[in-house]
Amino acid sequence: MPALKSDSLLAATNGHLAVALRDHVRANAENRPGVYRMLSADGQVVYVGKSVRIRSRLLSYFRADRGEKATEIISAARHIEWEYAPSEFAALLLELASIQRWRPAFNVQHKIDRGHCFIKLTREEAPRLLMTLNVIDDGSLYFGPFLGRKMVRSVLREVRDLLELRDCPPTVKLRFADQIDLFNFDATPACIRADLQKCMAPCAARCTRGEYLHRIEEARQFLHGGVHKPLKLLKARMQQAAERMQFEYAAQLRDRGMRLRDARAELVRLRENFERLTFLYTVPGFLGNDRVYLIRRGQIERDWPAPASPADEHALLKEAHRTFNRTTGSTVDPARVAQIMLVTRWFRLRPDEFARTTPPDRLRASSEASPREGSDISI
Repeated sequence: MPALKSDSLLAATNGHLAVALRDHVRANAENRPGVYRMLSADGQVVYVGKSVRIRSRLLSYFRADRGEKATEIISAARHIEWEYAPSEFAALLLELASIQRWRPAFNVQHKIDRGHCFIKLTREEAPRLLMTLNVIDDGSLYFGPFLGRKMVRSVLREVRDLLELRDCPPTVKLRFADQIDLFNFDATPACIRADLQKCMAPCAARCTRGEYLHRIEEARQFLHGGVHKPLKLLKARMQQAAERMQFEYAAQLRDRGMRLRDARAELVRLRENFERLTFLYTVPGFLGNDRVYLIRRGQIERDWPAPASPADEHALLKEAHRTFNRTTGSTVDPARVAQIMLVTRWFRLRPDEFARTTPPDRLRASSEASPREGSDISI
């Protein structure tokens, strides 16, 4: 019985707190885009959310049924705070930054598209090409994002076999031909791929480190659409099999070549689609608070209020030209992956938003033009 009394008292206390929080929202929140934060008694952020109508969204928490996540969040909250954003897009970016900063308990993970994957080139003595769903700051090079895990796995498997790259665990000890310990050397490969001519076997001194790194470079260029050595190797083996009257094997090699060529073309197409996310993006804001975002390969480099004068426009265009003309690699910055995925998903779900963008080749105003002359760019 005392436990029931204690539970009733706790429920009543929580009920009073919920009423106070609801009254606070009713009296102060506005229906405009923004981000809200639920805080615990000790000031810890327990949940972050965003909405295009802050007031309505927050009040919906107090109408949730018992057992719903919204009720659990309100039960844990002792204070609610919010800040407004110019638009839904700006609110999404602010929500992401807030989640990354506070790592709230009720935000299990930010909402990103898990259908995407990345190609990882490990940073090791004998690097490996892998498919991964996550990008971490471990010194490796990451390429992507790509959509289609089965296709990426197929491409990597073919490339590894044709260029004879290792796929063994990182714990396997490497022994290159130019680094042999003559007195304690076991020439047995760690797996049978070497005997099948599908691995250069850097674990058994069957190649030098330089030879292996040369193959890695060929693989990297192939995935970028640069060189065609894996396809040439398949064609040569197919011709050799045909000359030996191994027609069934030759047909298998032909089919593998066709699959690899098609899959590589798809990878290149996906990468080119990703490169399309380079432009100035003008977003209408609440009460005329329009903003212009400078986006390159899905990463937001800068944003400004929409220019209000020729001088403002000149400064914006000058910065845009400088950023778009800067030479960068095609790898992914681990710290920016979540933002890249957010921007990618935003435009994929809202293709009409491309009408608000201005890609580099349409920047008609020169960054060298005088501010007094104005410009003819539409942003």
